[in-house]
Amino acid sequence: MFFGESEHKIDDKGRIPIPARFRRELKEGVVLTPGIENCIVAYPISEWNKIASTLTTGSISPSKLRRLNRALFATAFTVNIDGQGRVMLPAPLRQHAGIEDEIIIAGANTYFELWDRDEWQSEKAISLEQAWQIIESLEKH
Repeated sequence: MFFGESEHKIDDKGRIPIPARFRRELKEGVVLTPGIENCIVAYPISEWNKIASTLTTGSISPSKLRRLNRALFATAFTVNIDGQGRVMLPAPLRQHAGIEDEIIIAGANTYFELWDRDEWQSEKAISLEQAWQIIESLEKH
C-alpha cells in the first residue's frame, strides 16, 4: 500500500529518488503512465499486470477496448530503480505532467502519483474537500 507524500528535486539526468518505504513493492520494476489529471501514475509491475489482465476480458466493445489498450499501453514506460533508489522519468511523461524541477510523490493506495509541486498543492486542496464531502454523504446513509 502506498500512502503519504514526499517532495524531491529532479536531478540533471531526469532522475528522482523513490521513498524508501515504497521501494519494497517495486523490486520488479515500475510502470509509469500519464495520469488523467496532470500527473504521472506509477504502478508496481504486479498491479500493472492485474490491470492488463482485466483488459483482455469484459463487456467493453472491441473498438473501445482497442482504443483503451492503445491509450494505456502505448504511453506507458517500464523503469527500474537504480542502486541509489532512483528512477528515470521519461521526458514525454515529464512534459505531460508539467514537471520541471520540484516533484511531489503522493501515495494512492495500490499505486502512487508524481506531481509538479505547485500543481499538487492545487490538486490536494480540491481532493481533500471532495473526499470529506464523500465521507459525509456515506455517513448519512
